[in-house]
Amino acid sequence: MSATTDTPESENGTLSIPTSAKKLTSGKLTLLAVVGLLFGLTAGWILIRLNQGLPIIGPRQFHGLLIESPPPLSDFTLGATTGESMSLRDFRGKVVLLYFGYTFCPDVCPATMVEMKRMMSELGRDAEDVQVIMISVDPQRDTLDKLGEYVTRFHPSFIGMTGDESELLGITTQLGIYYAKHEGTPATGYLMDHTASVSVMDQDGRLRLVFPFGTTGEDMATDVRYLLH
Repeated sequence: MSATTDTPESENGTLSIPTSAKKLTSGKLTLLAVVGLLFGLTAGWILIRLNQGLPIIGPRQFHGLLIESPPPLSDFTLGATTGESMSLRDFRGKVVLLYFGYTFCPDVCPATMVEMKRMMSELGRDAEDVQVIMISVDPQRDTLDKLGEYVTRFHPSFIGMTGDESELLGITTQLGIYYAKHEGTPATGYLMDHTASVSVMDQDGRLRLVFPFGTTGEDMATDVRYLLH
């Protein structure tokens, strides 16, 4: 007696796979391909957001104060430590960080300059598209030579600028920067009270961010990299 089997055979004796089985196998392969594609797209989207300093879900959270719909900053020209007068428009295409301080500042200015130095290190190649400018609010003592020596002590690309009282007021008024002279000690001489924040211009010369005093270089780099890209 021969055994029976439920597996169908073709006329030439080979096994024949039912059409329904073929359709099921094809459907599974298509589903796996779609799932794999969606997974790849999702992973790529997550990596892009992380590289841009964005959270995986939700809007971008800045470390600095975001300025919504900012108007372009009026252009200005000041003497610069590069050896020639420079204007804000000379830096179009770069993100510009403006800091108002002075070389005799005992603590706040050097602390802020150190953080901007760390920011440049964190940015890596992106630092080529960033310009830090320190504008001295103490032109009486801060010659361009002294200012240049001071800013390049923190980073060779940093530029110093300054001007007379009317020129400085024209810039600080736009940005809401306060400064005033007050008496110090016989050892220090007079000191300057001044706003300790950093103003950040985008590549079109618009005020986009304000970093309060104490913002770390790492946090600055995260925000600046977003503006660049």
